[in-house]
Amino acid sequence: MVLLCLSTNKVNAQFVNDGIYVKENGPGRTPVQLPYLREADIMWGKRIWRIIDLREKLNHPLYYPTEPIGDRMSLFQLIMWGIKNEGLQAYSEADDEFKIPIGLDDIKAVFDAGIDTIEIPNYETGEIIYQPIVKEINSEEVKQYIIKEEWFFNKKYSTINVRIIGICPVRIWEDEDPDGDMIPKKARAFWVYYPDARRIFANHEVYNPNNEVKRLSYDDLFMQRRFSSYIQKESNVYNNRLITQYKIGLQTMYESERIKQSLFEYEHDLWEY
Repeated sequence: MVLLCLSTNKVNAQFVNDGIYVKENGPGRTPVQLPYLREADIMWGKRIWRIIDLREKLNHPLYYPTEPIGDRMSLFQLIMWGIKNEGLQAYSEADDEFKIPIGLDDIKAVFDAGIDTIEIPNYETGEIIYQPIVKEINSEEVKQYIIKEEWFFNKKYSTINVRIIGICPVRIWEDEDPDGDMIPKKARAFWVYYPDARRIFANHEVYNPNNEVKRLSYDDLFMQRRFSSYIQKESNVYNNRLITQYKIGLQTMYESERIKQSLFEYEHDLWEY
């Protein structure tokens, strides 16, 4: 008689800390409460739209990692995570006043994601086989952000402050034209109301290349203005037209700097020396 001994290798999973201590401050952080504003205290205001180009070195912490590494996510990956898991609402790219909500399927359509078909030739029979594939949203294609912000003078504190109202990822990619040439394309994806996203931004850290122990949250990065940007548009009587609609070439950057300088001079002129 032959006895068969069946052995089962049971693996007990256990928590392994990838580090020398347990991080407690980051996951439990809450956004800093902003001071309450009274309409009677706001004596002056100006709407500004800025472009944050992630191809600039200073903005690389917002772009990388292109794939999540542990608890590290890029800004766009964090926004998509908030939309899928935390109920963060996205709004139409054409609506920077947050009146037209959109769903995940609408976002996928902007990135040409979803179920697609590809043609695979069968060289033995000469037939064309259509095979379905699933295309995911490619976070690497988000290379710019538009932020909408409000500059205002508060007479209660005699200071000019700024608050971000919305943020919009911009997709930049290359597509093939009918002649087979690759042409660059650019499209705004969707808008997110920034005050709603602050809770999520405050709980996730941005990589600090100088000191990995002392990392800022995404909310800290925006509130402390630790990014490089240039002005795309200011509120104006001409249907809030873009700078590129009345300036061309290098003149657009000069106009952007002029608007930036006018904000500084307005605050400077409020004081008497």
